[in-house]
Amino acid sequence: MTARMRVAVLGAGSWGTALAATLARHGSDVSLWGRDAAQMIAMAGARRNARYLPELQLPADLRCLHDLAEALADADLALIVVPSHAFAELLAQLAPLLPARTGIAWATKGFEPGTGRFLHELVAARFPGRPAAVVTGPSFAREVAQGLPTALTVHALDAGFAQQLATLLHGPALRAYSGADMLGAELGGAMKNVLAVATGAADGMQLGLNARAGLITRGMNEMLRLGVALGARAETLMGLAGLGDLVLTCTGELSRNRRLGLLLGRGVPLAQALAEIGQVVESVLTAEEVVRLAMRLDLDLPISFHVRAVLRGEITPGEGLHALLAREQKPEYPAGLFDPR
Repeated sequence: MTARMRVAVLGAGSWGTALAATLARHGSDVSLWGRDAAQMIAMAGARRNARYLPELQLPADLRCLHDLAEALADADLALIVVPSHAFAELLAQLAPLLPARTGIAWATKGFEPGTGRFLHELVAARFPGRPAAVVTGPSFAREVAQGLPTALTVHALDAGFAQQLATLLHGPALRAYSGADMLGAELGGAMKNVLAVATGAADGMQLGLNARAGLITRGMNEMLRLGVALGARAETLMGLAGLGDLVLTCTGELSRNRRLGLLLGRGVPLAQALAEIGQVVESVLTAEEVVRLAMRLDLDLPISFHVRAVLRGEITPGEGLHALLAREQKPEYPAGLFDPR
């Protein structure tokens, strides 16, 4: 890696734009790529992402490109920031274009739809042996763009690569940590979206702060039990990638997944709620994959199961709440924290 890193940020939504601008401010040589040629040409001229992050003035040296090969040319790092359903397709596009020395990182949160595979598994299969890292943690794009204090974490099997990427991100208002638990980091970033629908729905039904706190805490328990069963480290999930992101997404008004829950809790149909939000809401697909993983491991995750049922239209949020309250009384931890019951 060179002293002045050449970074290709792939995905020009709100989070990709915020990360690209942040890396440019921190001294990296950044290209921001998006699929929509008209959007990228407009961004290059106006120096703003009018659709996703209109309040952010883009740094003068940030390039806005719609040609993927041009964005990747001579890149030291490709940072993928597209929705999870587009992740595998973009990896396939990268295969013939990515320079041999280029590392791969992603700030995408979710699983491969239909298989439940973690994104690091897709990268390892497509680019075996190449340095790879996941960037995650409690972070709203708008606040990062505004330069408000934020903490992120970077996980990679290669500790040196994780540290290099964390150093690139680290700055006056952004604190970046590093770790080696890619599975745990990805699970926390994905599963918190499902749990945020539950807390949003409870708030939409005006059930009070006690209900919100109970759902967050018991949701954290579900995340821990699924994570440990999959081989994640508990401390990863108790850190920024898990608990930190869970609290932010369940309580922050900028969370799309919380907003979806709020609308569903107020009786708005799913299709109308998604149209009103107007951007990808990861929980709709992620809930399916969380339940798939839990069933494979014979784990009972009642909050996650009921969120999936609500998103499928099988039950209403009120019916889901009633079912949760009707569950039998039992010790909080029957046989320790990670008991699967």
